[in-house]
Order: sequence, then C-alpha cells, then structure tokens
Amino acid sequence: MPEKNKKKDSKKYSYELSGVNIGKASNVLSQLKKTITSTFSGKVLSDLSSFSGLFQLDLKGCRNPVLVSSTDGVGTKILLAKKANCYRYIGQDAVAMCINDIICCGAKPLFFLDYIACGKVNEEKIKTIIKSIARSCSYCNTVLIGGETAEMPDMYRKDDIDVAGFAVGIIEKSAIINSSLVNEGDIIAGIPSSGVHSNGFSLVRKIIKDKKLDLQKKYDWAGGKSLGDLLLTPTKLYFKIIDRMIKNKVEIHGISHITGGGFYENINRIIPGNMNASISKGSWKIPAIFKFLQDLGNIDRDEMFRVFNMGIGMVIITSPGGFDKARNIAGELREDIYNIGTVTRGNGKVIIEES
Repeated sequence: MPEKNKKKDSKKYSYELSGVNIGKASNVLSQLKKTITSTFSGKVLSDLSSFSGLFQLDLKGCRNPVLVSSTDGVGTKILLAKKANCYRYIGQDAVAMCINDIICCGAKPLFFLDYIACGKVNEEKIKTIIKSIARSCSYCNTVLIGGETAEMPDMYRKDDIDVAGFAVGIIEKSAIINSSLVNEGDIIAGIPSSGVHSNGFSLVRKIIKDKKLDLQKKYDWAGGKSLGDLLLTPTKLYFKIIDRMIKNKVEIHGISHITGGGFYENINRIIPGNMNASISKGSWKIPAIFKFLQDLGNIDRDEMFRVFNMGIGMVIITSPGGFDKARNIAGELREDIYNIGTVTRGNGKVIIEES
C-alpha cells in the first residue's frame, strides 16, 4: 500500500504509454479482413474474431490420415529487408519455408498461421507482409487461418520486426514418402531455386558489411538488378509442381527442401544409410549470385554447398522412368528440372563430383 503522507504522483499510466498500441494492431486486422478471408474455404468454421482457428477435416477416402506440421521463420534475411526497406516478399519467404517442408513427405497443406513480432506496430509494413502471406497461401491452396501480431517494446527496437509461421497438412499413412522407397540407380532431380531463398543470410550479411557493399548497386551479371533486389527475391513455392507430380502418380522416392545445411545436410536426410547421393556439379547452371558471394568471401566449394542451395531449391529422387514423367510435368508448368545425380551404394553421404 502507498504511504498515506506521500504525495500522489499525478502521472497517468496506460498500455500505450508503455509502448503498446492495441488499436493499431486491431486496425491492421480489420483492414486486411477481405485479404485474409479470401484464402478461406468451406472447411473454415472460425472467423477473425475467434480465439482459435477451426478447420473441419475432410477425411473422405482417407483410411489412415496423418497430420503433418512444420514451423519456421525467415532468419536474418529480415535484417536485409530492413536495411533495404523492402518487405514486399518476406511473407512469401515465411510461407515457403513451412509449406516447402510439409510437401517433402507428399502431404497436402491445409492451413497456415503467422507470427509477427515488432518493437512498434508500423501498419503499412505489417499490411505488406500479411498480404504477401495471404497471396502465397492462396497459391498453395492453403488457408491463412490465423496469426498474431505482437508489439513488444524493449524486447525489440522501434523499427525491428520478425516473421515466423506454422503450417499443418495431411497425408494418407500409406502414401508417406520416406527413405525406405529409395533404390540404387534412382535419379536425383533438381528443381531450380529463385535465388538465395531464406538461408545463409548471416554469412551474406557478413560479406556485405565487411566488403562495404551497396545494396542499391546494379550489376550487369544480375541483369541490371540491384544487389538488394537480387538477395530479397522471395523463396520459391514448390507446391504446384510437387502436387501435380503426386496427382499424376510420378514414382517419387524422396523429396528434399534445400534449406540451411545446403546439399550436404538435406539430401542425406532422404537416402538410406547404405546408399550415397552422387551429385554431378556441372549438370545445372549455378546462378551468378553464388559465384559473386564465393569470390568476395573466398569461400570453399564445400562450404558453399553446405550453406546455400546453389541454384537448386528442391531435390526429388525418382525411378528412371519417373524422371521422364516428372520432366514432362515440369514442362507443362514451364518449370525447369535437371537430372543432377544418381543414388549409389555407400554409407549415407552426399558426394558432389566435378563433371
């Protein structure tokens, strides 16, 4: 209890005085209601005022349904977006990092939730990010069923922001793609990335800082694009091409999303312990941005393949006949796909050979 004789402080305290403006976050949500609900289907039983997202499962034709989940963020790429003041595609990065993982077992994504944390709500910035999330969810036939925007002064600086996501999908148990399906002689196929995607940016930012690179500078090798635009190219969404392959019964034995850990720490996750993934380095064109970073940072070849996707964002292991079918489907979608290697006898390693 306050002391009786102590003079009462006339200063009035409020949540807003502490740095949290509830009205701003609510205003963002109300302005984006149409954008968010445009991703909804008849299976959504909740609305934006609900405490939780309700999704009715359609289990028709599903004897042993398995739910599949993934959560991820965009890492320190967000700091580059902050430096360039460009948040247009960061939402797609968050969606791609989750949904690209879910489809690796053959699952169909159902819904996505976002989490945005900041020091101070900037309505335009947050609207830009959520619009990007909604567009990406629509592209992947996924419901943006909910999310959270947390204003946390002192935890973050005024202009700081972080973005993460969580996705849930579904698959029939007997249809799960796993390493037991992989055979010696299978083809390792690579679907190109759109660029650096959302991994390796701590190293990228270190090079930018130490070499005093200008994000606005345009390079001939980049087709006249600025370095900032090139690095902030959004992570590619692989839902449509993988979904088409599964629906057309391509004989897929493994799918790997090339994220943190590059080739070495991702492709090895989809091969048995008694086999190797033998990759032929010259079987696809490595985008110039990777050579640019490698030369500037004097980075070893193996380190490049351990950190970056090197131009291949998704790897598929198929039977030889399956690859021909996959290539035809890629062509229908105007996508490239390359035969980048073979599964051989070994001890669970990824071996990258010069060709």
